[in-house]
Amino acid sequence: MSEPTVTEPSTVESSGGEKRSRGKDVELSRNSTTSLNGTHGTTSIADVVVAKIAGIATREIDGVHDLGATGERAVGKVRDVLPGATTSVTQGIDVEVGERQAAVDVAIVAEFGVAIHQLAGAIRRNVINAIEQMTGLEVTEVNVTVHDIHFADDDQDSGEQRVQ
Repeated sequence: MSEPTVTEPSTVESSGGEKRSRGKDVELSRNSTTSLNGTHGTTSIADVVVAKIAGIATREIDGVHDLGATGERAVGKVRDVLPGATTSVTQGIDVEVGERQAAVDVAIVAEFGVAIHQLAGAIRRNVINAIEQMTGLEVTEVNVTVHDIHFADDDQDSGEQRVQ
């Protein structure tokens, strides 16, 4: 996979004395340190942006059934049945964003049978990678809280009633 290239406009003078725009390639290195405060202005990244990145990165990991504690999941279920409402990408995600660093708290429901310590490690790696690549912020910590375990049988109705 090649590194992304950004073209910055620059002006050059042609042989006729007129100025025209020409692209200047600037290569972005994945490991380069980026400053959000530069000589030409500052870049501010809202907490919700970092939370969305973390939420999407967490959901990408196999073994994560859902995000959020019991209350958040209940609100999410109600939101799912309302017409026109969309699922919240930030459900179960709390972030603190500073000028150069971010800290993330992730609340999940894990699938039964998944090694929780390995799942937490995979979530941390993916969240840190996604946030650092997309924002240039240093992620100081990703805390993972497992609120519940999901069993495959929970989704299926046995069809039998215990009481008639």
